[in-house]
Amino acid sequence: MNYPLEPIAIIQSPLKEKFATPRQPGLAPSIIASINFLPGFATPEAVRELDGFSHLWLIFLFHQNWGKSWKPTVRPPRLGGNKRIGVYASRSPFRPNPIGLSAVKLLDIEHTGETVSLHVAGADLIDATPIFDIKPYIPYSDSHPEATGGFAENQPEAILQVEFSQLAAKQLKQYKNQTPNLETMLRETLSLDPRPAYQHNQEISKEYGVLFDRYDVRWKVINSLLMVINISDQIMPQS
Repeated sequence: MNYPLEPIAIIQSPLKEKFATPRQPGLAPSIIASINFLPGFATPEAVRELDGFSHLWLIFLFHQNWGKSWKPTVRPPRLGGNKRIGVYASRSPFRPNPIGLSAVKLLDIEHTGETVSLHVAGADLIDATPIFDIKPYIPYSDSHPEATGGFAENQPEAILQVEFSQLAAKQLKQYKNQTPNLETMLRETLSLDPRPAYQHNQEISKEYGVLFDRYDVRWKVINSLLMVINISDQIMPQS
């Protein structure tokens, strides 16, 4: 049997690529995203009393994995990419049905005419991700302090010290008015080391880059130091 689903909203996020996107929600709390409801799902009545909840569950589609094959075992980055575990013991986006679940903090509900947007913090979703459903996070039933976390028992810690070159520091100041929290977002996301585990011993001359919000961010890693070397604005202001 087929069960067709229709997205109710699309997320607008500064995370533009899978690379460098936090692998779990809440690891980069400075990441602010907007959930913009699609026509037919955007009535103010549909979010009545939602402001009484501090956190939400987002049920979404790994849209970049739609139509791709899956395997019964995967190699989680948390285990260095060297050990295979069952796909259902992971949060891999390569699943029989590429559906994800993310807990985020609700910051604000914005009403514009008959349309509604939710502003949330800590989302680990790539820009333009389709949202299938939104549910309130209920502490007494959704939080289980006695729960065990398997191979992901402890929250990952920042493993790289993030610094900015003289040029990048100057660029941060230049962009501060248009993106006030850019430095914080970059420190939170890059300190988690977005590189695949097999690249952790790459030569120090290798340059990495990612499109983050409206910026092309470039960096190098030397031992435990990540040096941001250039931040270029990809949306030039109109003259």
